[in-house]
Amino acid sequence: MFNDIGPLELVTLIVLAVLVFGPDKLPKVIQDVMRTVRKIREFSESAKQDIRQELGPEFKDFELEDLNPKTFIRKQLDNDDLGLKEIRNGFDLKKEMAEVTDAVQGRDTETSTAPSASPASSGARVDMTKKPDERPPFDADAT
Repeated sequence: MFNDIGPLELVTLIVLAVLVFGPDKLPKVIQDVMRTVRKIREFSESAKQDIRQELGPEFKDFELEDLNPKTFIRKQLDNDDLGLKEIRNGFDLKKEMAEVTDAVQGRDTETSTAPSASPASSGARVDMTKKPDERPPFDADAT
């Protein structure tokens, strides 16, 4: 809980507590705070037990931290019932990206024996700025 408090900050908090509460009232304040923290922990533990009893035996490993969406998704993805690890291990991203790059740049990744009829499928560049030789028929009723 207080993992990010350094020694200088801790000394500052102690000095501040002594100045605010005084040396004679400080032990009583610390006891009251500790008693309150214990009661809150007991209350939260009893609430967890009540939730587990109400949900039944299929939720015996239920934790309130599982209600956090990131934790829930991480826990579900680690579950191997769906076979996600096999899919993840069988997917080679570098190979897929190389194939996509080759396809975009017009390189053939496989050697084809049959010539293709259209220039786009054979890997030849198509000039998109060139106008077609004839215009498509105009249908006045369609507009």
